[in-house]
Amino acid sequence: MALIILCATFVGGLVLGMPVIFAIGLSSIATVLYEGLPLAVVFQRMASGMGTFSFLTIPFFIFTGELMMYGGIADRIIRSSKAMVGHVRGGLGMTNVVACTMFGGVSGSPVADVSAMGSALIPLMKKEGIDADYAVNVTTYSSLVGALMPTSHNMIIYSLAAGGLVSMNALIMAGAIPALILTVANVLTAYFVARSRGYSRGEFPGWAEVWRSLAAAVPGLFIIVIIVGGILSGVFTAAEAGAVAVLYALLLTIFVYRSLSFENFLKAVAKATKTTGVVLLLIGISTMFGYLMSIYGVADMVGEALSHVSTQPWVIFILVNIALFIFGIFLDMAAHILVCTPIFLPIVTQYGMDPVQFGIIVLLNSTIGLNTPPVGAAFYLGCAIGEVPVSKVIRSIWPFMVALWTTLMIVTLIPETSMFIQDLFR
Repeated sequence: MALIILCATFVGGLVLGMPVIFAIGLSSIATVLYEGLPLAVVFQRMASGMGTFSFLTIPFFIFTGELMMYGGIADRIIRSSKAMVGHVRGGLGMTNVVACTMFGGVSGSPVADVSAMGSALIPLMKKEGIDADYAVNVTTYSSLVGALMPTSHNMIIYSLAAGGLVSMNALIMAGAIPALILTVANVLTAYFVARSRGYSRGEFPGWAEVWRSLAAAVPGLFIIVIIVGGILSGVFTAAEAGAVAVLYALLLTIFVYRSLSFENFLKAVAKATKTTGVVLLLIGISTMFGYLMSIYGVADMVGEALSHVSTQPWVIFILVNIALFIFGIFLDMAAHILVCTPIFLPIVTQYGMDPVQFGIIVLLNSTIGLNTPPVGAAFYLGCAIGEVPVSKVIRSIWPFMVALWTTLMIVTLIPETSMFIQDLFR
């Protein structure tokens, strides 16, 4: 009965339009009260869930992304991307994909990517006669690669949701090839859709402009090298890497680019503080929710139900992906990771999947949710920037959705895509 109360209250809260964080908290409190336990248990679990030293990395990575966004790196990335690929058919679409991928490596946040890149590129694409629905879809789907980048705080969330089974180093290495596959899939999709719609080519600005624009963007992109190189070489931990990244971002935007005003600095601080507070509160509340699910054996129940369908690992993995997709429709990214990992990680490892590979699968499924109504934070943000009806964007979303699902299936069914680089370092 307690499990029914937990699930029914959670689902009921979502159906009624309650924010995810409150739905999780309400269902946990209702279950604790039904069991006759003191409410102090909830708050003790929340405090312990937020008291992990590794969580220091989250505010550092978030703040780094905000500093780079307000510090002008977006304009330099767009300029270099346009110089490199803007001359091919549908060149602004290609520019969008490359720019979003590069900025995703800096910010690690798909939503921040849509905000920064979309605000500049979507109006520009519309001005050049490109359909708004195409501009929005290219932007929102290209931004998703940020979740697989080393600066992604969602990797840290998964690492901790997995109970310490997965290191940050392993996730950084595992995300490289899937990020490349997703980028190539987005480039091909953007190109063929642009070709089918008859979009024109741009003009090649010359190699001198290509090198100039790259030289302007490289200092900002070097932050990826600092984080990856520092962590993988053992020079500093993930938390220390985040602190170094913040310091580098401040020095770069204030003294090199000279583009970060005091007003924008305060905006970056406020935005990072708000985002960090939401993420950590969600982690704390989800810790109690996950604890209750483990007590009631939810993972065992789901695993047993799946075993009645098939005992073939690839079938189980596809079914788990479908379940993750359904959860992703209703949960935002952090909540999706925190709720789904304790349920499905024991199941897939039972059938031979490495927890590191599953981490990339969870992250990809979480990004699908970002672009799928009714939650779809990146999707709605893109529609708002493009000033285009949601219904129109949905009608043309399918080529990009197929590209993302194809990437997901490749990562799911071919373990080497996420494990190859890590295996080289073992």
